[in-house]
Amino acid sequence: MVRDAKVGLGLRREMLDEFCHSVPNAIDFFEVAPENWMTFGGKFGRQFRQLTERHRFFCHGLSLSIGSPSELDVGFVKQIKHFLDLHGIDIYSEHLSYCSAGGHLYDLMPIPFTDDAVMHVAKRIKRVEEILERPFILENVSFYTAPGSEMTELEFVQAVLNEADCKLLLDVNNVYVNSINHQYDALKFLKAMPTERIAYLHIAGHYEEATDLMVDTHGSDIIDPVWQLLEHCYAHHGVFPTLLERDFNIPETQVLLQEINQIHDYQAQALSPIHRSA
Repeated sequence: MVRDAKVGLGLRREMLDEFCHSVPNAIDFFEVAPENWMTFGGKFGRQFRQLTERHRFFCHGLSLSIGSPSELDVGFVKQIKHFLDLHGIDIYSEHLSYCSAGGHLYDLMPIPFTDDAVMHVAKRIKRVEEILERPFILENVSFYTAPGSEMTELEFVQAVLNEADCKLLLDVNNVYVNSINHQYDALKFLKAMPTERIAYLHIAGHYEEATDLMVDTHGSDIIDPVWQLLEHCYAHHGVFPTLLERDFNIPETQVLLQEINQIHDYQAQALSPIHRSA
């Protein structure tokens, strides 16, 4: 089940000067939140266009609010399409959550794990796909409470993917964080994800508030249990493009490259004939 051994990095505005001059060979693609870049003009806009003309980009949205009870913001989706078309970006993913309900909530809120929610989200995903003219890729999210749930997180994610017939952005760190916070088997959850739906992966660091409470921050180094989960993911599902998320406490590029190269190493191990025949 060999897929695509590529490693990417989330692009931040403060990286533009450096990467417009030179992008390390270890970085195969960049990921951006379109909301953070759609309105840029001037120097930042020119630098961003320079990079998109030379390098592969993925988009990972923040504000679509796919699970919101409010009407789908079609105008916003059309803005996303224009941005994707302008920069030749064919990969668009979003969170299995919502962030608006009569106004913006400024956080990614958990969708109740119910049959009604499955149908609601799936219908909206199909509408977004029609507008974007691209496959919709849905990310499993970290969450800290599950109000009104009638099924497990695993059952809910599987049901939405099946009903919407969409792709999956499998966030390995979110699986680990949720497994600690909600006390389930991370490896079992990971293996239950449908291989044929996986488009790419995320991996990141998080904050340990307590031994039984992890906070998904993308602001620290990746810890060993998450690395091990990534290794298991490649072994079970095959190798997919993998994105290193680092949203704050961002170190120098040479430090980021240590984790990027570690992902490359895990991919190479998974693809080696010895490893595959073991």
